Amino acid sequence: MKFRSVSPTVTDTPQTVTAPKRFSLKVALWLLDSPRLGQSTNIKHFAGRLLKQPAREGVVAAQSRLGQLMCRECGNARDRRIGHDLLRLAARAGDRRAQRELGQVED
Repeated sequence: MKFRSVSPTVTDTPQTVTAPKRFSLKVALWLLDSPRLGQSTNIKHFAGRLLKQPAREGVVAAQSRLGQLMCRECGNARDRRIGHDLLRLAARAGDRRAQRELGQVED
């Protein structure tokens, strides 16, 4: 039995990929901004993990919030240095919150 080939134009789906929704970023920001939840160490850790990938991808809001979180909450110098670098990147991109935080960190 011979199968007929189907023309590729019939089976092809459009290759346009929609931009990924920043769901993890929105959830992390919501958790950190929540008055009760934002105080918990476990929630801060979870929010930091959610912010990590968007920050790596260059999302300025994620860089700013993760940098703040790492500068304020982390006990070791390595994490504070990484947080400071993230804040510097966000401040260069024009994030006012990161610029203010950098002013406080460097003073």
